Amino acid sequence: MSTARIHPSILSADFANLERELQRIHTADGVHVDVMDNHFVPNLTLGKPVVEALHKVSQLPIDVHLMIEDADRWAPEYAQLGVDSVTFHVEASAAPIRLARELRAAGSKAAMALRPATSIEPYLDMLGELDMLLLMTVEPGFGGQKFLDLVLPKIRRARAAIDGSGKPIALQIDGGVSRDTILRAAEAGADVFVAGSAVYASPEPSVEIDVLRNLALGAH
Repeated sequence: MSTARIHPSILSADFANLERELQRIHTADGVHVDVMDNHFVPNLTLGKPVVEALHKVSQLPIDVHLMIEDADRWAPEYAQLGVDSVTFHVEASAAPIRLARELRAAGSKAAMALRPATSIEPYLDMLGELDMLLLMTVEPGFGGQKFLDLVLPKIRRARAAIDGSGKPIALQIDGGVSRDTILRAAEAGADVFVAGSAVYASPEPSVEIDVLRNLALGAH
C-alpha cells in the first residue's frame, strides 16, 4: 500500500474544547466530522454552525460525514462552507449522482457512504462521480463500536472496482478502527481510515495517529 491517511473523528473528542482537540491531532491527514440528526441514526451531534466554526480554526482538511435524512437537500449547504469533503449516505439520497455533482460544483469533494448491510454492486457504475467511497465498518450512529469483519469482502470488491475504473477514488472506512483492526482493513484495500476512540483515548493522540498510519502502510 502506497498511501494511508488517518482522519480522526471528533465524535470522540472533548466537545467543550474542540479547537484544542484539533491541535492534539496535528499529525493527522484530515479531521472527520460526524453530523447526525437523530433520525437517520439514533444520535444527535453537531450541525452546520459548528462545522463552520471548525473550518475557520482547523489547519487540517475537514471531512464532513452526514448521517442525516434528506441528504439531497442539506448536503450542498455543507459543501458551500468550504470544507474539503462532504460524505452523504446513499440510503438517505434519492438522486445520488445529481447530489455528487452538486457537491463538486459547490467546491467540495464528493463522497458517498454505505451502511454495512448496503451492497456496493448497484453503485459501481457511478464511482466516477465520486472522489471517495466510505464503507461503514460499524452501524452508524455511535462511537466506540466493534469493527465488523463481515465488511472486509465488500472492501475488497470496492477496491477491485476502483482499481478497474482507473480513477483516483479514495476508499475510506469508518468504525472500530484501531491497532488491532487497521492492518486487515488496509490489506482489503482501504486507504483512508477514520479513527475516533483509538486516537482520542490515547494519552498522545498525535503519536497514535503515526502508529496507525505505519500499521496500515505495512499492508501488502
